Amino acid sequence: MEHRNVSPTAKGPESNFTGDVYVTPVHSGSEPSRMTVALVRFTPGAHTNWHRHAVGQTLHVTEGVGLVGTRDGSVVRVRAGDTVVCPPDEEHWHGAAADTFMSHLAMLEALPGGQDPTTWLEPTTEEQYQQANRQ
Repeated sequence: MEHRNVSPTAKGPESNFTGDVYVTPVHSGSEPSRMTVALVRFTPGAHTNWHRHAVGQTLHVTEGVGLVGTRDGSVVRVRAGDTVVCPPDEEHWHGAAADTFMSHLAMLEALPGGQDPTTWLEPTTEEQYQQANRQ
């Protein structure tokens, strides 16, 4: 067993997020584990760009109300205690509903050589976000 301190919280880069998002790295596995976990906090209306993960991603909501959208227009409204599993390479976005904060644990695996499994794409448009928020 090894006790590790949590890494400092950092503001999410504007290149990947709309609005204010804060990321606290919780765990970064070392072989044979490739699991990475981060606590991600979204201010009201903040959300990610479109992106995908080579081996998928699991989101566990710890606070507030959020949205998870996919390219086919599907949107899941999530609340504290909900878990969403995004399959490998599924293009999606996620973030807080317009009127509430939302926090989630983002869990995913690094690629076998330790490379980042996330491919960041274009921003979610304001129209896409507003339509999702109305659902």
